[in-house]
Amino acid sequence: MTKLRLAIVGAGPAGIYAADILLKAEREFEVSIDLFDQLPAPYGLVRYGVAPDHPRIKGIITALREVLDRGDIRIFGNVRFGTDITLEDLRQHYNAVIFATGAVHDASLNIPGIELEGSFGAADFVSWYDGHPDYPRTWPLDAQSVAVIGNGNVALDVSRILAKHADDLLPTEIPDNVYDGLKASPVTDVHVFGRRGPTSVKFTPLELRELGELRDVDMILYDEDFHYDDHDREVIAGNKQVMVIDRVLQQWRQREVGQASRRLHLHFYARPVALVDDGNGHVSAIRYERTAPDGHGGVVGTGELREVPVQAAYRAVGYFGSPLPGVPFDKRHGVIPNHEGQVLRAKDNTQFYGVYATGWIKRGPVGLIGHTKSDAMETVSHLINDLGNWWTPADPSEASIVELLNARGVEFTNLDGWHNLDAFEQARGAEQGRARIKVVPREEMVRVSNHP
Repeated sequence: MTKLRLAIVGAGPAGIYAADILLKAEREFEVSIDLFDQLPAPYGLVRYGVAPDHPRIKGIITALREVLDRGDIRIFGNVRFGTDITLEDLRQHYNAVIFATGAVHDASLNIPGIELEGSFGAADFVSWYDGHPDYPRTWPLDAQSVAVIGNGNVALDVSRILAKHADDLLPTEIPDNVYDGLKASPVTDVHVFGRRGPTSVKFTPLELRELGELRDVDMILYDEDFHYDDHDREVIAGNKQVMVIDRVLQQWRQREVGQASRRLHLHFYARPVALVDDGNGHVSAIRYERTAPDGHGGVVGTGELREVPVQAAYRAVGYFGSPLPGVPFDKRHGVIPNHEGQVLRAKDNTQFYGVYATGWIKRGPVGLIGHTKSDAMETVSHLINDLGNWWTPADPSEASIVELLNARGVEFTNLDGWHNLDAFEQARGAEQGRARIKVVPREEMVRVSNHP
């Protein structure tokens, strides 16, 4: 009977779903799957891209854990693709590979001043407050007034973490160094800027409601942003999600403000055009153009420029994928070029047999977890149908990849190691009445995993 030896690079939801779907699919061959990740722990952006005060969203980890704990998928953590293993290595030991490496870097925002000191990418900040091992342990939180550019869920996460009192994050799995940094923050005002109006936002009602539940934080909205036109009213009437968002915003407009020690401002119809230099290379203000609705859901510039004094600015305008050595890459869109998950060669757009993609590295950083499942189903379907074009590995034995990594001195982690780390983090949290306290340094993660 034919046997598929499959490598999946990326142990976040996209990679785990692809493995699970393939194992459950109707097929005429056996399957053996190895899951590789550059981090010592699995779950990708669910562990390192979701704010620590979002336990409901982190519940997805329970479903992912059930897949891994079946024991029919091997995990190799702390293995970097391109250095510890290469595409040629995979070709020697597997019939095919699925790349599920996601998109973890900030999309660019090309406005003057974006390079100034005090200008940050939201994804980098998220990685810091989520305890990603490859980011610095400290973060410059010295601004009283902060700008957040964007109207998606990441913008709301960043705004909420900046505005929230650090003590209110203590019940979560926030790392100690992050708590200390946020506790010392002098922030009083967080300004969120979106170039469109309130009916065109990209965040979800749940995220928005959470923003309004912050203790000792006033929500500041501006009446000039709520002169709805016919198109706005049609959108509200015809879209339940927008209707709920509008209801929440209207309720906030009725609140009394002025008593809280911190304020969170929502600026709509505000297109950022520059970050202003204080003369010493540091952000001193954000300059934006006031926009106006065009009657069709878009906006047009009015030419009116305004400035809001800030000492820091975070761009939350989307994520962007990273190229992988030996794998085609679309620099414009930040994805691996593909047809329904079948990777295409850059030079002639023909299928790169044996190589597949799923998740954000396949389609770009849009959509929620549910989209990742349908993505994986599409990719796996093609993988199954491409049986005749799989690679013919020189040594497909399950022992071969272990021998290769050991020979190269790669201190990889496995599923038992993740269980060790998971239990250790939970035990640390229990000592303080918390669900978990993450281990942050990579070396300590590996040590706890492999030598409990």
